Amino acid sequence: PDLIPPDYASRLAPVAVPPTLDSARTLVARAYGVAQIDALGDFPPEQAIACAMALNYVQRSQAGALPRLSRPIPQGTDGVLGIDPATRASLDILRTRDGETKHSLLGAVTRTATAAGSRLLAQWLASPLTDATAITDRQNGWLWLQSIPGLSTALGDILRRTPDPARALGRISAGRGQPRDLAAIRDTLIAANDITALFQPACDQNTPTLIRTLTAGLYGRADTLLEQLQAAVAETLPARIEDGGFIAPGYNTELDRYRGLRDESRRIIAAMQGELSEKFGVSNLKIKHHAQLGYVIEVPPAAGTKLRDNPELSFRQGTASLARFSTEELASLDRAILEAADKASALERRIFAELCARILQTPALDEVAEFLALADVLRSCGLLAEGGSWCRPTVTDGTEFSLVACRHPVVEAALAESGSADARFIPNDCALPPEHRAMLLTGPNMAGKSTFLRQTALAVILAQAGLPVPAKSAHIGVVDRLFSRVGGADDLARGRSTFMVEMTETAAILNQAGPKSLVVVDEIGRGTATLDGLSIAWATLEALHTQLGSRTIFATHFHELGALTEFLPRLAPYTMAVKEWRGEVIFQHEVRPGAARKSWGLHVAKLAGIPQSVVNRASRLLTQFEREQADSRSSLPLFEAVAEPEIPPAPELAAPPIRTPLEDAIRALNPDDLSPRDALDALYELKRLASGNGT
Repeated sequence: PDLIPPDYASRLAPVAVPPTLDSARTLVARAYGVAQIDALGDFPPEQAIACAMALNYVQRSQAGALPRLSRPIPQGTDGVLGIDPATRASLDILRTRDGETKHSLLGAVTRTATAAGSRLLAQWLASPLTDATAITDRQNGWLWLQSIPGLSTALGDILRRTPDPARALGRISAGRGQPRDLAAIRDTLIAANDITALFQPACDQNTPTLIRTLTAGLYGRADTLLEQLQAAVAETLPARIEDGGFIAPGYNTELDRYRGLRDESRRIIAAMQGELSEKFGVSNLKIKHHAQLGYVIEVPPAAGTKLRDNPELSFRQGTASLARFSTEELASLDRAILEAADKASALERRIFAELCARILQTPALDEVAEFLALADVLRSCGLLAEGGSWCRPTVTDGTEFSLVACRHPVVEAALAESGSADARFIPNDCALPPEHRAMLLTGPNMAGKSTFLRQTALAVILAQAGLPVPAKSAHIGVVDRLFSRVGGADDLARGRSTFMVEMTETAAILNQAGPKSLVVVDEIGRGTATLDGLSIAWATLEALHTQLGSRTIFATHFHELGALTEFLPRLAPYTMAVKEWRGEVIFQHEVRPGAARKSWGLHVAKLAGIPQSVVNRASRLLTQFEREQADSRSSLPLFEAVAEPEIPPAPELAAPPIRTPLEDAIRALNPDDLSPRDALDALYELKRLASGNGT
């Protein structure tokens, strides 16, 4: 986007958040130096107000001065994978629920060398694409880097010595720039030229479009500014402007002259000290600088008594250990040195301001910073794919969905970090083809259902962000909306219980999901009574399968839902593999076709540390309940009806229906033709027939 003039910050005074649309539009127009906000683009009322609020917040946070900002651009949600807040929280995309990034998806996949690259990678993961062509362009970019030997390594060396230009630009535009920010811009432009020189020999007609665009975006974009900064900025820089010395010698002759006088003062003072010592016959005479007196002659008290009567000296101060004198020549030199230092400092500050203004007037810097970040992200993606355990996913516009030997990147990284020889992640396949687009997943807790759900959702995010996927192969039809409801939590601050949160999130899924969506849900209905929860889970699964047609993984402990696989043609049953061995239960963390026979809840309770006496009592109660259920055969009439559905006779074989007098009387009524009295009489007649009289 076109950059606004660097002096626009003074056009806007701090104001409160605009309460009306008119004031918001005026505020934005004034901030960007235009008569009407329409000159910036077509912004709906809510966007204009949001932009004004953002500008107001930034200005107040920057002590009334707006930093250098690009013109507002309507972003929209077209072409971006829809991920609601509940799904983002469930998947820990950028940070975990406790605010850490280490065990997030971003923390597991980042291999970036710069802060700007890390920010861009976070942006890719937070807003995956839905355009298969754009996704393929990103993939081709990192595959090209990976395919040329040594290119990624050389690029990493350049990037690691590249500063963060965005932060330097921000400080300069806010009036808080320091000498090292000038060096950051200089080194950024040097890095851009180095990357161009690295890429150009490897580019040909087969080079991916993204790489050609990146190379063109870095080539010679601000060479004139670079030459000026290389000449002006010293190699060794102080942390603050006040310390001085950040403009290189030879850049400004006047500055060099002032510095010469200032820096030569030591030699001049030393020579004068020798002359005065010999002249007055005091071998230990010293010339030193005093904070209040300036440059003075210091001699011992005995010599000071002799020199007090000398007309060439002016007595300035005496102490028990020394006497201080001054001369007209020494006072003149002090003034000259002081003026030279002040003039050098003022001129150096003026040169710094000119360089900052020149930087802010160079719009190419923003694009250079963006392309450097892009190069870093593409290199990071290539590093992920180098080991061979991550694949390039095939992303199409269809509805197919297949992951072979897929893994959870965050869990896998944590296991690798643990250093345990036995810590090995068990990969799993996931197939949701159009003919079986819904998966019913059963199995016990601790067997890996939640991990399987999350790794499938994360594979979609990685694939549509343009990154490699931790699997042997992946074939994904573009997902337009991703929904993940795994785990339970309350929101007591808003007056919502765990079950209310669960139902709210389920409602959001049922109201927004469609045929191109992916839904991964766990334990729908478990937050309420058994029959209530079972009914909700049943109806939700039916809606996802039949009405919405979404690609779905529906994990549940309601094993009775397995009966639905006989009546929902696109529902396939899967379960987490469990093995019993010598009285112990071994969770194999594998997803296999079939349905679980039981929940293994008592075993999990034992693993969690429930006292053995309680586990034994629960086991006896479970046996009793199962026996009573088997005897009564009345545990779940709903599912008994499903297991043995009543099939009506074919029309040609059905016997003629026998109608009762009550049915005949109802059919004969025409409510629109009845008067109030006739209607009352008809009601009495129907009551008589219903009670058995006349049937």
